[in-house]
Amino acid sequence: MEKEHIKALKDIVGDDNIYSDKAHLRAYSYDATRTYYEPEAVVFPRDEEDVSRVLVYCNHHKIPIVPRGAGSGFTGGALPANGGIVLAMEKHMNKILEIDMENMLVVVQPGVINKELQRKVEEVGLFYPPDPASEEYSTIGGNVSENAGGMRAAKYGLTKDYVMALRAVRANGDIIRAGKKTIKDVAGYNIAGTLIASEGTLAVITEITLKLIPKPKFAKSYMGVFPDVQSAMNAVFKSLASGANPVAMEFLDALVVKAVKEKMGISLPEDAGALLIGDVDGNVEEEVEFQLHILKESFKENGALDFQIATDQAERDKLWKARRNASPSITMYGTKKLNEDISVPRSRLPEALDNIYAIGAKYGLMVPCFGHAGDGNIHVNVMVDGSNKDELNKGHKAIREIFELVVDIDGTLSGEHGIGLSKAEFMDIAFTPQELQLFRDLKKAFDPNNILNPGKMGL
Repeated sequence: MEKEHIKALKDIVGDDNIYSDKAHLRAYSYDATRTYYEPEAVVFPRDEEDVSRVLVYCNHHKIPIVPRGAGSGFTGGALPANGGIVLAMEKHMNKILEIDMENMLVVVQPGVINKELQRKVEEVGLFYPPDPASEEYSTIGGNVSENAGGMRAAKYGLTKDYVMALRAVRANGDIIRAGKKTIKDVAGYNIAGTLIASEGTLAVITEITLKLIPKPKFAKSYMGVFPDVQSAMNAVFKSLASGANPVAMEFLDALVVKAVKEKMGISLPEDAGALLIGDVDGNVEEEVEFQLHILKESFKENGALDFQIATDQAERDKLWKARRNASPSITMYGTKKLNEDISVPRSRLPEALDNIYAIGAKYGLMVPCFGHAGDGNIHVNVMVDGSNKDELNKGHKAIREIFELVVDIDGTLSGEHGIGLSKAEFMDIAFTPQELQLFRDLKKAFDPNNILNPGKMGL
């Protein structure tokens, strides 16, 4: 970028809202992948009009723009791989604009933190269910751009299930509205649905209208202890087919259980080959107890060694501490974690995990697995020595074989992390050339000069 570009953008957003010093460029150069790409400037738009004017200027001069929330993604979706500008939303565009009690919806700007939104709506008795592991710092704009899930997805679904309407700005500066505040809307194309999970490649989201539901009055946590992964995975889809409707059904394999015990000092069953941890909720206590009864009976029928129900909040916190610390704990198995979030039909979970472990064994690598078994979304972690090029190469070969396996059994490359940079090379496994061309055609229709987050999703 030339100095004249920096000056022109300062005229749009003000001197205090654009930075090109080394500290800011470094701070906005990475995400959870710990991969680094420095932008040439960081711009903090004050409002939708700023976004529009910045896009008009950058589109004219063909300057890449990467929208960014908290930079907590696992696939490089918010990295400025082609230089240009990071358009950071957290400074100004971070307000809850409206909580509509009568229609049970909320209107927010993209920089609102997920957990802060949850807290605010719960204060008035409402509930926003999507709870990604990054909920304490990830933004709603980022959640929408990646279609984030979370532990409650087994019962309540993903971010897309709560987006009613969006406002966004196209690459040419046009401000568009997509969706309505109405429950039903079949007028025109579903542009809001197209923008969800588009990773900022089609438009910059500036406002989001979300559906809310009443907050359930009662909840309890449970843990099923299984001798092996196969028994646990059979219990997942068979219990759900039997009428269980848990809020969450989270899975930890034996490697993860061992790591959590050793790294976090959390007491877990000694003989656990796998654990299923989750919550049930309801508006009457009888509903909660009924759900627990279904789960207990189904787990036992599928080989569970034990079924435990947390008796108080301290026990609930202990169970969830074990689950939430799964990811940091498994670093004991390698200095680098190749972390993928495959998703398969729940009935294929036993087959998927059996073959994933076999692929790991083929390359002599440990592959601890955990995640959202209740919706078929498993975090597969191929552990390698990051300083060993040969081992790292084996890890990447294992990942490709895992993706091929997953697609062969009607699964997908990602359940919630997105594609970004790190999975772009695998898109040809999941999509035909004709489908990939359709993606490129759609991208060109929205962004003919390819300035919006170029290079993501292989586009």
